[in-house]
Order: sequence, then structure tokens, then C-alpha cells
Amino acid sequence: MNTNTSTSDEMKETLASFENLLNIMTELRAKCPWDSVQTMESLRTLTIEETYELAEAIMADDKTNIKKELGDILLHIVFYAQIASETNDFAIKDVCNELSKKLIYRHPHIFGDQEAKDAAQVEKNWEQLKLKEKGGNKTVLEGVPGSLPALIKAYRVQDKARNVGFDWEEKEQVWDKVKEEFEELKVEIKNQDQEKTENEFGDLLFSVINAGRLYGIDPENALEKTNQKFIRRFNYLEEKTIKQGKSLKNMTLTEMDIIWNEAKQQGL
Repeated sequence: MNTNTSTSDEMKETLASFENLLNIMTELRAKCPWDSVQTMESLRTLTIEETYELAEAIMADDKTNIKKELGDILLHIVFYAQIASETNDFAIKDVCNELSKKLIYRHPHIFGDQEAKDAAQVEKNWEQLKLKEKGGNKTVLEGVPGSLPALIKAYRVQDKARNVGFDWEEKEQVWDKVKEEFEELKVEIKNQDQEKTENEFGDLLFSVINAGRLYGIDPENALEKTNQKFIRRFNYLEEKTIKQGKSLKNMTLTEMDIIWNEAKQQGL
């Protein structure tokens, strides 16, 4: 089989599929009572929901649902572009063209004469190029959306600061900072100062997230895995007690721990 011919045929099929999607979207905007009245604002919360559903499918490594949720997000991208094209603001081709220009500009090690020895260098170059772009971010942290959840935002601002050299010289140094923040938190808890306790608790969380970043751990993914593990084990505990005709409220912590450890032994 001619590999080039096979690749060319696959590209034709892909483009035909995308064209079909665009035609369907145009038809829906023209004829569907619901689709025809949607605005970018009305779609916004739905887009956020679809993004979380994709994230959930990824965490579960559910390829079938990943495919489905990617389709839902692609629908929203096409939807926004269709709405914008109706007001002559931009169209889907403009979205694609802008993205292509950005990718080429920010990958000079692929499309230019720069070199990047590893992923870290690519990220550093990316951030520096963003600052140089006309109409781009004026400051290092400007590109971090204010609406991001706090945990993800902490990781992103730390990562962006790292790309301009603001980071620990050795990653092991972060543990001294974690210990320092933990001790400061204990002092404010002992002093019973609620406001300062909250501030120090935030500092401790920030330093732990920083440690995760330095050791290649995504804190959002790590925490979600722990959430799911807790849910599985707690559900096991609750189901076991119901089968035994008991209520969690009437059980001692020791009794609950026995069942909890059963769940751990079963790999839940």
C-alpha cells in the first residue's frame, strides 16, 4: 500500500467529515427553535460543563466517552464560530488560520531555526514568545484566567513564573518552604486568629502545589484521584453497614476503620 495515498485519503475523509459538521450547524441555526436562539453567553456555562465532562472521562481513561465529549466540545467551537459568522465578526476558517499562525510562530524549533533540547525549553520559549506577540500578554501572569479554580490557578502562575526563571534552584528546597508554612500555620491555630490561620493555610496549600509541580505531579489530577479513592472506600463502608443493618451514625470510629481497611485490602 502506498502510505502517501493512504494518508491523503484519510485527510480527505477528515475534511469531508468536518465540512459535514459545518453544514449541519448551519442548518440547525437556520431551522432549529433551540439552536437558532442561542448566544455566546447562553452557551458559556454549557461549554464549561462539557469541559468538566471531558476531564472526568480522561481521568477514568474512558476512551469511548473521551471521543464523545471531544465531539461535544467541538460542537461548541463550531457553534461559537457560526454565531460570529452571522454578525460578520469571524468564521471558523479565521479560527483555524489564527491557530495555525500561533502554532507556527510559537514552535520556531520546528518551523524556524531555533533549537529546543527538551519539553521544558519549549515551554520557556513559548512563554517568552507570548510576551513578544503584538496584542499578546503584557505581563508574565496576564494570560492566567481569573476565573480558573484556585488550585489550577496556583499551578499555572507558578509554572509561568518558572518559565522566566523565578523558581527554586534545586527542587528539594521546596520542602523547607512547606515545613516553614506548616509551622506558621500551627502558630496561628494556637493563637486562634482565624484570618491569619486562613492566610497561612493558603500559603501551605500554595507551597504543596509548588512541590507537586516541581516533582512532575499535576495537583488537580492527584487530588481528583484521591477524591475518587475516598468515594469508593466510603461507598463500600456505607454499603457494608447497610447490609449489616447498622447506621454509620451509631458506629464507633474503630468499627468504621475495620470496614475501611477491608476496602483498602480489596484495592478500592
